[in-house]
Amino acid sequence: MVDMSTQDHSPASSASSSSASSSTVSPRRIVVITTGGTIACTTDRSGALTPTISGAELVAAVAQRYPEGMLELEVRELGMLDSSNLAFTDVDRILAAIHEVLDDDSVDGVVVTHGTDTMEETAMAADIFHADSRPVVFTGAQLPYDHPETDGPGNLFEAVTIASDASAQGIGVLIVFGHAVLPVRGATKWHTTDPLAFATNAPEEPVRPDPLPLAALAGSKVEIIPAYLGADGSQLDSTVAAGARGIVVEGLGSGNVSDEFAAAIDRAIAADVTVVMATRVPRGDVHAAYGGAGGGATLARHGVISAGCVHAPQARIILAAALAANVHPQTLF
Repeated sequence: MVDMSTQDHSPASSASSSSASSSTVSPRRIVVITTGGTIACTTDRSGALTPTISGAELVAAVAQRYPEGMLELEVRELGMLDSSNLAFTDVDRILAAIHEVLDDDSVDGVVVTHGTDTMEETAMAADIFHADSRPVVFTGAQLPYDHPETDGPGNLFEAVTIASDASAQGIGVLIVFGHAVLPVRGATKWHTTDPLAFATNAPEEPVRPDPLPLAALAGSKVEIIPAYLGADGSQLDSTVAAGARGIVVEGLGSGNVSDEFAAAIDRAIAADVTVVMATRVPRGDVHAAYGGAGGGATLARHGVISAGCVHAPQARIILAAALAANVHPQTLF
């Protein structure tokens, strides 16, 4: 994780570095794809937040902070979406927009504004299919646009700054939020209100599998089933009966479940349903350490795939992408 609060990204410092070469260097071209979220919300008379701010308004507030001629900012508005209401069809639209933008060789980077509730999932999907070296950066806000201490403009400014920086090339999709720069793999929203909304469970430099050709996630039925004290696996059986092609189990500890739950996992695997094991524990990887019917080591021998450092929501995205692209899920974890 990089902390941008310790680095100088002010317009003044940018101006000093660009003034000597502004006559010979073309401005960096950054496309901002806006999708709604808190960053675009204002407060209505009842006190509820609703998305009302256009992409052009969001970007205009940030563009003026850069010296003239340094950046060319373009807006692509996909709608005013509540990220808690997104489906795979919406994610497919966002991914298609990113790829369409990057089809233009004159674009230097992409920023996506997105609601924080599911940002880690959409960003994970973008990373799986991101074979381009140019930066793609997700950002948003914890406070609405009309709040006196809104964090949206600051987050967007830093996201654009990172997207225009050559050092961000070739490292995959990033989340830039609350002065932090995070690789998307292993990132998770860890706080409901803190300005530093996202943390990571990944190592310092997480291994990034080879990207896949773009494939539609819509139609990939993958569900998350939690394990807990006394869970007997009946939810998992019902999910298989409902037609799930993949299941992510949010396991206990390092990746364990009860004996009854393990029997349901075995039935799912026998029915040709792919099962991935994540953990409900905030920090640490899944480890196949324990024996017994529901222990991680036993489950791994039976064909359960470890999610590694990613939590259940991102594991679901990875599994859905593997199924959509017809590749073995293990290659993506």
